[in-house]
Amino acid sequence: MDEADHRLLAELRRDGRAALSDLAARLGVSRATVRARIERLSDRGEIAGFTVVTRGDVTAMPVRGLMMVGIEGRGTDRILARLTGLPEVSAVHSTNGRWDLIVEIGTRTLEEFDAVLALIRRLEGVTSSETSLMLTTRRAGRR
Repeated sequence: MDEADHRLLAELRRDGRAALSDLAARLGVSRATVRARIERLSDRGEIAGFTVVTRGDVTAMPVRGLMMVGIEGRGTDRILARLTGLPEVSAVHSTNGRWDLIVEIGTRTLEEFDAVLALIRRLEGVTSSETSLMLTTRRAGRR
């Protein structure tokens, strides 16, 4: 990917519904160039898909957070299976460094959020955790 691709992706992150003509004007290229780049990025898997976030998506689970989880031994697969089965868990990321997993959690209330944290901390093999509540979310583009 070149600089123009990165700029195009940043614009799409800001407004995924932007018209090709608007994107072309912002990037200083033709509509045909924007269309070709989007198709190429999609074909290569750089753009995995487009999505819509509705008001219901945001308000259904207004209490959101990230839980970093440390795991002892070789229990990662078992814990992953358990985590991905929880309705409050929207994603689980493997990572390097101090933490083994990062878990994205969303609930309706702080009490529900606390209950999910307690359940995860009690899973056999979970040795440590740290949780941060997400207060606001702003989509950022890469330049």
